[in-house]
Amino acid sequence: MDKNPNIRPTKGIFLKGSIIGVIITIPSLVAFFVSWIVLEDKITALIVGVVVHFIGMGFSFKISKKLFRIKTE
Repeated sequence: MDKNPNIRPTKGIFLKGSIIGVIITIPSLVAFFVSWIVLEDKITALIVGVVVHFIGMGFSFKISKKLFRIKTE
């Protein structure tokens, strides 16, 4: 069988996708629960969690560019 170097195995894609998911999810949940405990207000905690979530999405976008780089050799 001829192996194409541009086709990535499914296991690697799932692993990298899971890493990106953790980078997005964990900080926003931690920020939500910490701000909820400190401020004792769910609406403010929700706003803080959403802001941190979008910041995490920005970082994960930059990281995903590096993780899923296709080698053109």
